[in-house]
Amino acid sequence: MKQRLTIRDVAERAGVSRAAVSLAFNDKPGVSEATRARILEVARSMGWEPNLSARALSKRGAGTIGLAVKRPARQLGLEPFYMEFISGLESVLSDRSSALLLRLVKSLDEEIELQRHWWRSGQIAGSVLVDFREHDPRVPVLAQLGLPAVAVAHPSLTGHFPSLWTDDTTAVTEAVRYLAALGHRSIARVGGAAELGHSAIRRAAFTAAMAGLGLPEGPQPATDFSGEAGARATRSLLTAVHRPTAIIYDNDLMAVAGLSVAAEMGLRVPADLSLLAWDDSQLCELTHPTLSAMTHDVHAFGADVARALYEVLAGRRTVTRQVPTPTLTPRGSTGPPPRQG
Repeated sequence: MKQRLTIRDVAERAGVSRAAVSLAFNDKPGVSEATRARILEVARSMGWEPNLSARALSKRGAGTIGLAVKRPARQLGLEPFYMEFISGLESVLSDRSSALLLRLVKSLDEEIELQRHWWRSGQIAGSVLVDFREHDPRVPVLAQLGLPAVAVAHPSLTGHFPSLWTDDTTAVTEAVRYLAALGHRSIARVGGAAELGHSAIRRAAFTAAMAGLGLPEGPQPATDFSGEAGARATRSLLTAVHRPTAIIYDNDLMAVAGLSVAAEMGLRVPADLSLLAWDDSQLCELTHPTLSAMTHDVHAFGADVARALYEVLAGRRTVTRQVPTPTLTPRGSTGPPPRQG
């Protein structure tokens, strides 16, 4: 694995001492201007970028942590998961007088270039990587770069990066079995983006759970996690010839939108339709009826991820671990299916 460029690497290439490289990098006297220019030119040819914040970072302990998220800004502000997750990260960073450098990106290629720039220019000490895909292109590139990072995803998706993840397979199975125990035989799932690894895991778990109970697999429309997309998916499901009697949502924002669609169509929840959310933010308790959910302490999850990254920065790489699985919290939005007349 290619490591971060060091003073020793530059000194060997430029044919000077490590002390001379250090003086040139830090713009201190002790080397001639010609030697300083030659050292900097050699360093740039090796991929070095000026470290604009090294001194500031050294005063902040472990330094700044990077987080790039592929989401529209407006959607990120409305999505409870990321707000809770970021607050969890910050709770640990603030205790260490460190900071979070958050950037929204439009593509994985943009994120790769951003992470490369952050790392080479010394703006970050390490990164938190989220929203993994199968065969994620970030894995080989950032690993070769030598970027210290913790991945928020199942380890099957994250290559050699240490990871923290929840057991989504068990959680989805529990949700399906709960609804089936109430008597539901027609269950649908409104998922997130199809290309995301955790969406694929939940999709496969839903299919397996329904088959294990001898039930026909229900539809699983994919969305972008927004309330608007959740509403569209719900409206499509409820206008189908064979309407589901229960719907599981991949986040609580879409579940709240689904509740509004049910009211719009004159359906009573849970008498006519049961709804089950994911993550269980405060939104789930502010609706009427309150939303049943797979409860997940996202704030604590974010804090665990930050602590894991500090373990990596301290040289301890055995931090890959599963965090507590989301557990069922029944509330007013689930009940038996409507009786057949």
